[in-house]
Amino acid sequence: MTKTLIRGAQVFVENDNFAEVSLLIDKDQIAAILPKSETVADAKPFDATGRIIIPGLVNGHTHSHGALARGGVPDDAILETFLAGSAWLNLDRSHDDLALCAQLSAVELIRKGCTSCFDLFIELPGPTVEGTYAVAHAYHDVGLRAVVAPMIADQTIYQALPGLLDTFEGPLREAVAAITLPDWRSTLAVCDQALRNWPVPTGRVRPGLGPTIPLHCSDAFLQACAHLSDDISMPLQTHLAETRLQQVMAQRKFGTSLGEHLSELGVLSPRFSGAHGVWLSEAEMTLLAAAEAGISHNPMSNLRLGSGIAPLRRLADAGVAMGIGTDASNTSDGQNMFEAMRLATTLSRVNTSDSEQWVRTTEAFDMATRGSARLLGFDSVGQIALGWAADLVFLDQSYCHYTPQRTTLDQIVMAETGAAVREVMIAGQMVFSDDRILTLDEAALRQRALVAADRITHANVGARTMNAAAAEVVKGFCQRHCTAHLP
Repeated sequence: MTKTLIRGAQVFVENDNFAEVSLLIDKDQIAAILPKSETVADAKPFDATGRIIIPGLVNGHTHSHGALARGGVPDDAILETFLAGSAWLNLDRSHDDLALCAQLSAVELIRKGCTSCFDLFIELPGPTVEGTYAVAHAYHDVGLRAVVAPMIADQTIYQALPGLLDTFEGPLREAVAAITLPDWRSTLAVCDQALRNWPVPTGRVRPGLGPTIPLHCSDAFLQACAHLSDDISMPLQTHLAETRLQQVMAQRKFGTSLGEHLSELGVLSPRFSGAHGVWLSEAEMTLLAAAEAGISHNPMSNLRLGSGIAPLRRLADAGVAMGIGTDASNTSDGQNMFEAMRLATTLSRVNTSDSEQWVRTTEAFDMATRGSARLLGFDSVGQIALGWAADLVFLDQSYCHYTPQRTTLDQIVMAETGAAVREVMIAGQMVFSDDRILTLDEAALRQRALVAADRITHANVGARTMNAAAAEVVKGFCQRHCTAHLP
């Protein structure tokens, strides 16, 4: 049978209301929303009594490579010292390691009720066709819906930030100056080959592009990325105004803000999204909205790295397409979209008691589903509706979060942690049930991860020491410059 009839649950229909209805799943889509008593003769029944069914959450921004880097972020790290001090964690990784990271991230996402993600993965010193395909196959085999975007740049942090290299002295200066990235033309040639000849069906796993941070990319490189994104009609995502220092450096390097610089280069488009957007100005928000571009709000890493709180209400009111993401497992300490969604709501209340300015639970849920799906380029993902993807999360109605159950969506957004997730369906197929992932051996995956992490740690002792010394210099540079005046 290609059809399944899900009966007995409370279903969040069209991200609008909970109803006791049945869902007819045909292959990978929702074929019908039926009265709870109706039967379908040629459909396999699935009893979901005692379940609350919501659409799968959609992660608008993550990095799978962070899965093997847990515990590698010092608790006093800001973004720039993290970039300098933790680079060793991404060295000496094989293609199998890249696939392993994607599998680890996918498992946690699924267990926490997430069915799709935008993954900016890194491969050093530059992307390869084989590495990109390893990540794509990993997501396809686990069953997660994903956009796989090689994270690329043509300048290191030491080249990208005006004046930073001059603060180094002696052998350490020589060491960081010697770090280089491939020429952007060769990087784009690899991406072009990999993304045009995609190895898995694009119904679930699709290609994307991830120029890492505008400051770390030459203008010609950014324009070439935008052209490739337009030519293949694939999403492009960068880290935009994540920290105040990025905007300070943009003024020195470009004479304008990051958003305005990208607009002048012709990079902004409906396929473009920026991760974070913490330090965007009103003028930049207007430019993003006019280009129909988006922002992925990633509150967990913004708090973890002291980057600030994104102006979510002002971004949404300006007309910017908004999604929500987790960021990496090391910078956010997990892949919990429920936590990210809750923070999106509660952090909007920090600076005002005017509830009209708060991000309400309905808005946060929509950003974490349809909103993020828009950034990924998936048109029919993120709600339970006729003809939409059968990406469903089954919550246990008897769990403590829902006892008593009064305002179901508020209780999901404000209280859920993933602990009540009992089943997960992606593209009409069950990928999680009975507290286990159905598409791989989690115990074997963990053992592979432990071996790989130990190998990476021992292989990079020298790089780790050098990175730690460099991070101290970067820290002093940031402290001197991050409070500089912004227009």
